[in-house]
Amino acid sequence: MPTDTPPSSDQTTTVAELRELVDEFVAEREWSCYHSPKNLAMSIAIEAAELMEHFQWIGDDESRAVADDPQRRAAAGEELADVIGYALAMSNALGLDLSETIRDKMRKNHAKYPAEVYRGRPSYERPNGKQPPAGG
Repeated sequence: MPTDTPPSSDQTTTVAELRELVDEFVAEREWSCYHSPKNLAMSIAIEAAELMEHFQWIGDDESRAVADDPQRRAAAGEELADVIGYALAMSNALGLDLSETIRDKMRKNHAKYPAEVYRGRPSYERPNGKQPPAGG
């Protein structure tokens, strides 16, 4: 990325701009041939595992404290950026409209986990006290 690129933020950058940024990076390196959905799915999982390493073996409170430690926060942020970058590349490869896809999924989640039933309890804890079936 050129060093003269103006700073951006979540408030000023669109998903389309991020997708284009990833697409340009891939195209400049002629990596499109390697960006099959299979390879991208694997890359997402690998980068997610690298993000998990930053929180492995620490408790919930310490994991929340990462936000207050600039060095640890930046390191976790770089791994998160890799995950999101590969997710954007996947959306490019599959021709998905991410905004539409996320909104559709959130509608399904709202129906599956109504707030009045699941407020304050994890999604795996069913209202009837039973655990969900494996794979469900």
